[in-house]
Amino acid sequence: MSILFHRIRVLVQAGNLQISVHGYEELANDDLWIDDIVSTISDALVIEDYPDYHKGPCVLLLQTDPSGSPIHTVWGIGKDTDEPAILVTAYRPDPLRWSHDFTTRLQGE
Repeated sequence: MSILFHRIRVLVQAGNLQISVHGYEELANDDLWIDDIVSTISDALVIEDYPDYHKGPCVLLLQTDPSGSPIHTVWGIGKDTDEPAILVTAYRPDPLRWSHDFTTRLQGE
């Protein structure tokens, strides 16, 4: 398991989280609910880890909504901080851009 994901999961489960403006917009665009995302974070799968991202380390996760449909979320922690966990974005992945299990970007993407 990613060390960063473990840190983020602990923060989220403790309620120590923030949602970015972009995150709120994307939640609304894809009819997603933060409660569903928070409640399933312990079952999330790390797709990509970005420990050196310039705004702070972040991780792309595969989660599911209550009906089992895939959701991609990007969680991070601000540069030079230890908390809170920040939901950067959440969206329903495009099946034309991802493998059948939504864990691998297709070529050209």
